[in-house]
Amino acid sequence: MTTIETTEVDRRRIFTIMAIVVFAFTLAVPSVLPVLAQSSLDPSDPTTIPKYTSQLVIPPVYVPNSVVKDPVTGRVLQQNYKISMTTSIQQILPAGYSTTHVWGYQGKVRLLDGTVLNSFVNSPASTFDAVRGIPIKVTWTNNINVPQMFAVDPTLHWADPNGMDMPMAPFEPFPPGYPDAQDNVPLVTHLHGGEVQSYYDGGPDAWFTATGAHGPAYSTASPTARNAAVYIYPNKQQAATLWYHDHALGMTRINVMSGLAGFYLLRDPKNLLDKYLTTRFPYGVYDIPLAIQDRTFLSNGDFFFPSDGVNPDVHPYWIPEFFGDTIMVNGVVWPNLNVNRGQYRFRVLDGSNARFYNISFSNGMSFTQIGTDGGYLKSPVKLKTLQIAPGERADILVDFSCLTPGTKVRLLNTANAPFPDGDPVDPDTTGQIMQFTVQGNRGRTPAILPYILNPTLAGYKYPTLPSPTKTRTLTLFEVQGDNGPLEVLLNGQKWDATLTEKPRVGTTEDWVIVNLTMDTHPIHLHLVQFQLVGRVAIDKAAYNDSWIELNNGLAPPFPLNYVPKQLRIAPYVQGSLVGPKPNEKGWKDTIQMNPGEATIIRVRFASQNGSPYPFDATKGPGYVWHCHIIDHEDNEMMRPYTVVK
Repeated sequence: MTTIETTEVDRRRIFTIMAIVVFAFTLAVPSVLPVLAQSSLDPSDPTTIPKYTSQLVIPPVYVPNSVVKDPVTGRVLQQNYKISMTTSIQQILPAGYSTTHVWGYQGKVRLLDGTVLNSFVNSPASTFDAVRGIPIKVTWTNNINVPQMFAVDPTLHWADPNGMDMPMAPFEPFPPGYPDAQDNVPLVTHLHGGEVQSYYDGGPDAWFTATGAHGPAYSTASPTARNAAVYIYPNKQQAATLWYHDHALGMTRINVMSGLAGFYLLRDPKNLLDKYLTTRFPYGVYDIPLAIQDRTFLSNGDFFFPSDGVNPDVHPYWIPEFFGDTIMVNGVVWPNLNVNRGQYRFRVLDGSNARFYNISFSNGMSFTQIGTDGGYLKSPVKLKTLQIAPGERADILVDFSCLTPGTKVRLLNTANAPFPDGDPVDPDTTGQIMQFTVQGNRGRTPAILPYILNPTLAGYKYPTLPSPTKTRTLTLFEVQGDNGPLEVLLNGQKWDATLTEKPRVGTTEDWVIVNLTMDTHPIHLHLVQFQLVGRVAIDKAAYNDSWIELNNGLAPPFPLNYVPKQLRIAPYVQGSLVGPKPNEKGWKDTIQMNPGEATIIRVRFASQNGSPYPFDATKGPGYVWHCHIIDHEDNEMMRPYTVVK
């Protein structure tokens, strides 16, 4: 195994040394051009972009910069990584098209052939291949020293590292927008789905900039540079497909759009099933992550993100949801993957801002889902379609062994945008995701799976968590403006309103969340993996009116010091409780909550097996829960919560 520094020659070598994938060309460059180009260039016509001419990129795996070992046994006790956020360019569009300015995570990686590069950047980023029981310590460094390439809306509740005054209408168009908002970009990395102490959770107020400005919740596990933070991930939870992404307050949608996201795969060598599947499906060959994201491109190859707000006299640049007109998988638009005639394991992530996906194969073939957000499902589930929302993950097995060599199968999407009652997808663009081309080689025969995949979910009833000691009834509410939503709220409260969610550590609660909006919202809780109890239809209009009447006739947003009264759903229920679908019978950290329904989740504020967390969850700045339509999250659809003793 060779360790080398990345040079221009090395980047060219990447195209020849990868056995199966072709990595996107990357180069650290300033990202000023996209800011200047937004007003002078038109978006590209997606129908003119060739499909399936580029091969899928499979992210390499990070290599620790150092490890801590037991001096007697030699057992690895901790892995240490140094990861920076930086600028780059990348060949996202097909060959012959212009490259794209992106932001990415940069670190030491190992390619599929074993070659180690001391410095590699890509978007989406390289993959953490973590082992249960071995903590990881990461030094995250913000090296983004150029302006944000998309419009920062300073009228939102946002990080505001330069302490600028709130601008007043009429607002400046973008570009240039407001220099004090665009410069000194705040970033902070959140491990989505990770059971971590809140000091290292990467919460929205824990941001830091390249110049060393810090958010009010900034923390670091050990002294480091002012433009960095050290986070510790215990890796005590079950084997699962996690991911990491930026989470800066009021800027998550544009920082993630810029490219700051990647996979974090947690494996458990002591779990016989996980060990079997890890051995049977080696990473990058038969175990392949698929980050699905929608994008729109300018004619010069750069990303386009709208900067005309739906209510421009209030929020000049904010839009309720971003929907791109092309589909990108692992940083390549409409890629192809050559597959052997065998079974593959795909870790599917909806990494889009707002787009849901209803996934199926063009030949109608079935596939098997074995895992969801927080680990393996109770039992394997055979599917022909998979509905997935922003932030959710699905661990699936797909068998190509019965297909004739040369067969081309496309992964399709039929989800309306917004979901569920928005516009249908264009079958020629957003209705297509990627292609698989079957080769002549024989691959892996189908895995032999037990009926019970996850013993922690093997009880006779579902959910398997104990009965709750407390029930909270909360709402999802949209505040309307003249031309569409002004903001979207959790329980009628803004981000900095009075703290109302204070669960006790070790206890179990039912959260009954009533969706009074027109959209399905993927609601994500930090720290915990929970279980879905079920969903029940309600009389939305009657509940809405009674809830406002109960709260003294106040229509949200409620005053910051007001504690909303909870309204039981029983008098408004229409029909019976519908339990989780088979592929929802697992540990979830993000769940789809449909309009006109109350969704009930059961949350235990402890490790998945019920034991105490391996850290004090009551210490630190606390956690958040929010909608993972990140355009909503950035405009008030996020609330803090703390765990108390």
